[in-house]
Amino acid sequence: MRVDVRVLRYFLTVAREASFSRAADALYLSQPTLSRQIRDLEEELGATLFVRTNRSVTLTRDGMRLKRRAQEIVDLMERTREEFENPDDEIAGDVCIGSGETHIMRALARIAIAVRQEHPGIRYNLFSGNADDVIERLEKGLLDFGVVIEPADVHRYDSLTIPGTDTWGLLMPADHPLASHEVIQPGDLLNVPLLISRQSMVDGDLTRWLGQAFERLDIAATYNLVYNAAIMVEQGMGCALTLDHLVDTMEPNGLCFRPLQPKVEVGLNLIWKKYQVFSPAAEAFLRGVQSAFAQNG
Repeated sequence: MRVDVRVLRYFLTVAREASFSRAADALYLSQPTLSRQIRDLEEELGATLFVRTNRSVTLTRDGMRLKRRAQEIVDLMERTREEFENPDDEIAGDVCIGSGETHIMRALARIAIAVRQEHPGIRYNLFSGNADDVIERLEKGLLDFGVVIEPADVHRYDSLTIPGTDTWGLLMPADHPLASHEVIQPGDLLNVPLLISRQSMVDGDLTRWLGQAFERLDIAATYNLVYNAAIMVEQGMGCALTLDHLVDTMEPNGLCFRPLQPKVEVGLNLIWKKYQVFSPAAEAFLRGVQSAFAQNG
């Protein structure tokens, strides 16, 4: 099976516009030409990609599967094209970094800024997700580096330990009864509606801290990134188990954070694929990270 990347771009445009006519205008193609290209793609794949009506088109289940893969392929081709466009002696281009939510990204941000001051042609592409999301994109070549929160299996990758730790605790409304506690113990969480990150439900440190209390928790919601979870907490859905320094808990925001007791801290690692052939821009960023961490060490 051979599918032209150009046709995948056509497919993604139709999916985005939900209309062959609007997609044709965006691509500067005639509508019959675009329709024929999509029909040829469907025949090549042996699948119907769109449900067509007089007013719009919607993706079928096969179409949704292809959309994800097509976007990955197009992104990877775009990255490859950009790398070859830059002269060998010019340090410029994209550096793609994926990370879970952590305040330690501030340290990497300072390094990234310093590297870009030396090489203004560098541009950073940031992706936020949990460890599984980051590792999946790293494996597919869509990221140069990943920042993963422990515990994570980093043995298959080259890695650097990032100085510092994150601390688990409870995010809650400032007027919640538990806000009067200096620390939160497992028994305090019984009968409290909780929002818990999906990754923390399978990672060891937090579940070990909860112990037998885990089976008795009232889990009102799960989340993968804390921004929307914090809004749910603010609106009264419950309290969120999360890492410190991710949500503004200054007084006007009506939220507060209390650490767990016994304390649960996690470290972080910067990872990249073994034997990775980096672009000059990614190499410059890695040198900056290694230099900064060596000085801190």
